[in-house]
Amino acid sequence: MKILFALFFILVFEVQTYASELTIGLIPEQNVFKQRERYKPLGEYITKKTGIKIKFTVLSRYGNIIDRFVSEKMDGAFFGSFTGALAIKKLGVDFIARPVNLDGSSTYYGYIFVRNDSGIANVKDMKSKKIVFVDKATTAGYIYPIAYFKDQGVDNIEGYFKELYFAGSHDAAINAVLEKKADIGCAKHSMFDRVAKKNPAIQKELKILATSPHVPSNGLGLRKNIDADTKKKIKDALINMSSDAEGIQVLKKFEAIKFITTSKEDYAAVFDFAKKAGIDIANYKFVNK
Repeated sequence: MKILFALFFILVFEVQTYASELTIGLIPEQNVFKQRERYKPLGEYITKKTGIKIKFTVLSRYGNIIDRFVSEKMDGAFFGSFTGALAIKKLGVDFIARPVNLDGSSTYYGYIFVRNDSGIANVKDMKSKKIVFVDKATTAGYIYPIAYFKDQGVDNIEGYFKELYFAGSHDAAINAVLEKKADIGCAKHSMFDRVAKKNPAIQKELKILATSPHVPSNGLGLRKNIDADTKKKIKDALINMSSDAEGIQVLKKFEAIKFITTSKEDYAAVFDFAKKAGIDIANYKFVNK
């Protein structure tokens, strides 16, 4: 069985292929329907500019993207920073571009937050409270918080908190704290800000207790064996969007200013977080509870 899988891996990832259609995975950083709605105009734009049909598939879980990348023969994905690090180590993907956020940054950072009326001001106050993470394959929603708590002297997360669970998406984790389903939450700042724009109660009733260093925004990575011409067409279409009238309109819907070049070197901070959290990315296996 292992030999068959190895042969399958070589066939899918080593032999150079020329694409007229690409299947691109999307991680569930927000409600899957909203995620599909956000990316649909972008896919249509890339198809129009390159002649390469883009088919998006939205995953139900962050961590599924590595297994499903292989099993469903995906051609690429908009990886989060930690799933991107996993993809670099496990799949050898080539990263080509990532968006610049509306605030002018091409990165995001993690928040650890509570309600203003929670009485929680520091990690000591969090003991025996309920915490909500996003997914074990997210930087802001799990890897950074674990590294942060370890730095604060909390090595046994499950023993320190009364309860911990995984919301599955950043917006769900934010709303869980807002609605008092959890005392402490973890999420990426860009999603926190996006949700807060639509719901002012988030800024009014929640407060940030800790902020992580920056990591790269969700970047597009493609299989290493896709031909260089296809990769260049996709990359050029994304990079040139901000100088094209139609592209500018699509960027507005996508809530970004432009796309910029990205590469595996941009993920250094993610590997550092993982090391501090005691995680070996190359051999990282997990099951969300």
